[in-house]
This record gives sequence, C-alpha cells and structure tokens, in this order.
Amino acid sequence: MPSTPFAPLTGPIGFYPVVHDAAWVQRLLDWGVRTVQLRFKAAGHTPAEIEREVRAAVEAGKKAPGAQVFINDHWQLALAAGAYGVHLGQEDLSAVEGADIEALRRAGLRLGLSTHTPAELARAKAVQPSYLAIGPIYPTTLKVMPYEPVGLAQLKAWAALAAPYPVVAIGGISLERMPGVLACLSAGNDGVAVVSAVTLAADPRQAALAGLRLAAG
Repeated sequence: MPSTPFAPLTGPIGFYPVVHDAAWVQRLLDWGVRTVQLRFKAAGHTPAEIEREVRAAVEAGKKAPGAQVFINDHWQLALAAGAYGVHLGQEDLSAVEGADIEALRRAGLRLGLSTHTPAELARAKAVQPSYLAIGPIYPTTLKVMPYEPVGLAQLKAWAALAAPYPVVAIGGISLERMPGVLACLSAGNDGVAVVSAVTLAADPRQAALAGLRLAAG
C-alpha cells in the first residue's frame, strides 16, 4: 500500500455532471456547477483534438473559483496540462504502471476511481484515491456494462465500506432519482454523477440548477 494518499478534494463533490466535451465543461462552470468530469472519447479523434479538449477543460477549471474538473482516462495529457484531477476506470487503473500512479500522486493531482464490486472497491481503496465511484446504481443505456445494477441498498452498504474516502454514485441516475440516491450517502463530501440528466435535458441549464439544489439539500 502506498504510504502517501492522493491529495484530498478541496470541496464537496455534490452534483457531478460527466460531459463529452470541453464546451460542456465551460457551460456548466458558468452555471455554477463546481465538480465536472470531461469524458472525451478518443475514437474518431486525432491526438491533437484530444489534447485540445483536455487543455480547454483544464483551463476552464482553473479560471472558475472552487472548480474541481476531472479528466477521464487521458491522464498523461491531464498531467501535462496541470489538471486538478483525473478519473480512471478499472481497466485504466490496470494499464497505468505503478510509477505512473506515483507520478500523478507526486504532482498533486486528485484521483477518482470507478468500482462496481466489493473486490474492486477494496482494490481501489488500496491506491488511497481522492474519491471512489460506485456504479452503475441503475441500468444505463449510455454504455455496455458487464455488471448488474448496484441498487440503493447495496449502495448504502458499499458506501460505508468506502470510508474514509468520499463516494460518487453513478449510473442511470436521473434528477428524479437523485433524492433516493443521496439518502444512501453520507452528508458532506459525497456526490452524485449524472450524464444524460443534463446533456439530454430539454433545458440543460435548468436541469443543472435543479441538480445543484437537490445536492445542496
């Protein structure tokens, strides 16, 4: 087990949209959201395009007081851009060498890790990340998941196992489902990640503001 944990978050996670490009990151920060993840898929994009999106998202976060902008997957680019944080899935974590994990740790980046089972949760905790994501809470159509939905009862139990790290619940969570999900988490630094609840909403700004209100209690 590493002797030094990853840097802690600088604020509560709360309402945590996961979006597909830097323009969405900027938009959400302008609307008052402070925890955002850029999940920019490499497929169909050149390395230069990926780097441009990562840098734009990182710069947007640096200009917004209190922002916690995480870059999904592209950790080398995030590190080079001076990102606040990175988020890795289980496969990403397996691909990152121990020395690379230490490079992220030494640079002061915050690290979020995805987990889907108690075994993955234990493995992720050993890295001493900044937060742990648990999901999918509900069935999701946005990506093929080889895991059964966690559900609220297991979420509550697994969130307790994740202590002392903050927890992010993710997967199939709509604004209507947020109160039930939040009730399974501890007060304080935990949060709820959403994707289509904002980006596919008829009025994304109003959806984001509603999410902020729900997370604030």
